[in-house]
Amino acid sequence: MTADFFKGFAVERVDVGEAVLRVRHGGHGSPVVLLHGHPRTHATWHKVAPRLADRHRVVCPDLRGYGESSKPPTTDDHAPYSKRAMARDIIRLMSHLGHERFAVVGHDRGSYVAFRLALDAPSAVTHLALLDSVPIGDALARCNERFARRWWHWFFLGQTTRPAERLINVDPETWYMAQTQRVQMGEDAFADFLRAIRDPQTVHAMCEDYRAGLSIDGPLDQADRLAGRQLACPLLVLWAARDDLPYLYGDVLDVWRAWAPHARGGAIDSGHHMSEEAPDALAGALLRFLADP
Repeated sequence: MTADFFKGFAVERVDVGEAVLRVRHGGHGSPVVLLHGHPRTHATWHKVAPRLADRHRVVCPDLRGYGESSKPPTTDDHAPYSKRAMARDIIRLMSHLGHERFAVVGHDRGSYVAFRLALDAPSAVTHLALLDSVPIGDALARCNERFARRWWHWFFLGQTTRPAERLINVDPETWYMAQTQRVQMGEDAFADFLRAIRDPQTVHAMCEDYRAGLSIDGPLDQADRLAGRQLACPLLVLWAARDDLPYLYGDVLDVWRAWAPHARGGAIDSGHHMSEEAPDALAGALLRFLADP
């Protein structure tokens, strides 16, 4: 492990009741938790977290099922991998670390956990930043040919007969195009990523995340929308200029303003994994947002 990988951060494993989470944390100031997406681990934040740590206590967990966090047994309804269950983990983790109120940043699948956390526990969240996503319910409601062509993996990984596990575990590095991402990730994060995708239990848990998305999370989002629920905290929405959100949804902020009329944000000059590709721009945007009361 190189000397500058999460320099000054501690790593531990925290039992949150339904799962045991691997977490790195460091820095001083108001707390912020960073939630990674699929198929990454907390290590995806290694370029961003130190940039925030001068002003914030930064907490970077592996979500349940991912990385070196535990993989709870699944059920027929996939509830152990619902975003509501994952959000409970984060609330308990932050309480364990001494924080009852905190900011949340989520990327990709982690943004769905962050969104659900802010809806289910509004008193806990001071600020919410969501990166390269729209709510699962909105994505499914707007599903069209463009979505099917670009995000077909949602439906493949979500198949309950588990064809995804059988295919991915034959050659996970090829499936995840691992070598093409090595330089942008950095050697330590890349090694952590490889350990994760080479573990069949992790691959299964990641697929369960998608199955829960189709069976529980999407309908829950849609029910909340029909009930008129909205986010109570400040919301920052950032998307990658070189990814496909504008192609799929047009004005990304318009999608989010149905949930938070005060939402603000914009594009980061990056591909999808902006924490790895554009850490300075992302950290700067987050610091400015978190500085607002």
